[in-house]
Amino acid sequence: MRSRTEMMVDRLRDLQAGTPDIEASAVVSVDGLIMASSLPTDVDEDRISAMSAAMLSLGDRIASELNRGTLEQVYIKGSNGIIVLMAVGEDAVLTVLARERARLGLIFLDMRRATEDLSRLL
Repeated sequence: MRSRTEMMVDRLRDLQAGTPDIEASAVVSVDGLIMASSLPTDVDEDRISAMSAAMLSLGDRIASELNRGTLEQVYIKGSNGIIVLMAVGEDAVLTVLARERARLGLIFLDMRRATEDLSRLL
């Protein structure tokens, strides 16, 4: 029988295969630990996980302080690409690295579907 981590990695690979604009993805605990990843070998998992958890925490606090309701996603656009973070239940975050000209509507939809599947695995 496959482990929970293997099933999460498979789901991340499916997400990337179905959305070519997604270059990398990871599921990170709110404590900043990698739970599953499909990251290129040159990406430091520990840095991604720590920064993802910090951004989600900060975004959650901002949404709460400014009466914007429950945080759904954090979106960061840089000159070389996009990073989207989306909560997976209460204990994890899905982090996606996408190409600069990615179609965001499609990425958001596919990420929402992936977070639903991933939350069942947690």
